[in-house]
Amino acid sequence: MRNFRQNRIAVILFLLPAVLLFVGIIIIPIFLSINYSLYKWDGITEGTFVGLKNYIDLFTSKSVGFPKTLRNALLLAFLSVVIQLPISLFLAIVLARGVKGEKFFVGLFFTPVLISTVVIGQLWMKIYNPDYGLINAGLRALGLDQWTRVWLGDQNTALYAVFIPILWQYVGYHMLLMYAGIKNISQEINEAAIMDGASGFSLARYITIPLLRPVLQVCVVFAVTGSLKAFDLIYVLTNGGPAHASEVPSTLMVAQIFGRNKYGFGSAIAVFIIFLCFFFAILIKRLFKVKEY
Repeated sequence: MRNFRQNRIAVILFLLPAVLLFVGIIIIPIFLSINYSLYKWDGITEGTFVGLKNYIDLFTSKSVGFPKTLRNALLLAFLSVVIQLPISLFLAIVLARGVKGEKFFVGLFFTPVLISTVVIGQLWMKIYNPDYGLINAGLRALGLDQWTRVWLGDQNTALYAVFIPILWQYVGYHMLLMYAGIKNISQEINEAAIMDGASGFSLARYITIPLLRPVLQVCVVFAVTGSLKAFDLIYVLTNGGPAHASEVPSTLMVAQIFGRNKYGFGSAIAVFIIFLCFFFAILIKRLFKVKEY
C-alpha cells in the first residue's frame, strides 16, 4: 500500500509540469477567448458586453465575408482528404514493401515537414511567379502560353495554388504515420494472404487498409483540423487575397484583430475555429466507428 502511494505521488509529480503547461497555454487562453468574444473590445479601452452579437455578425455581416472563408477552409479540408491522404497511403504502401532505398525515400518525403513554413512559402512564390516562375516558364517552353496565369493573383486559381504547397509539405507527414502503421502489421498475416493467392492490390485492399484503420482515422482528423486552422502558408503566399479568394477563418481572424483592432470579433472567430475542430474530430471518430461496426 505504501509503495502504491509513493508511485502515485511520483506519477503526479512527473505529470504536474506538463499539466500546468497544458492548462496555461491551451485551456486558459481558450476560456479567455470565449470571454473576449462576448465583448466589443478594441484591445485597449474597456470593452462593452454584447453577448452573442459577435457570433451573429459572423454570418450576417456582409462586409466581413466569414461564410466564404468557411467554405474555403472546408474545401481545403475536402481536398486534403481526397487528394493528400490517398497519395500518402500509396507512398506508404509502396515503401513499406521494401523497395530499394526505402529509408532514403522515407526521409526524402518527410523533409518538407521539417522545413520552415515561411521558407516553403517563399519557395513557392518563386515557383508561381508569373514572369520567371517554374510553372509559367515550363508552359511557355511547351508552347502553352495561353495556360500561363498569375496563379496567386487570380481569384479562380489562388485557393488551389495555395493548396498545392500544403499538399507538398504535409504528404510526407501522413505518409510516415501510415508507413509506421503498416510496418507494425504482422508479416504472418501478409504471408498467409499471399499463400492464398492475394495479389498486391488485394493485399492492400483487404489486409493493409482495414488493419490500418486506426492510423487512417488519426490522419483524417489531422488533415481536416489542420485545414480548418491553416494560417501561416496562406498568410505568406496570398494573405487571403486576391479579393479574399483564398481567405480562411484564421487569416480573417488576424486581419480583424491586428488590422482593425476588433479583438472581440476576432476572438469569436477563434472560438468558432476551435468548435469546428472539435466537432469534426468527434464526427470523424464516430464515422470510423460506424464503418468498423
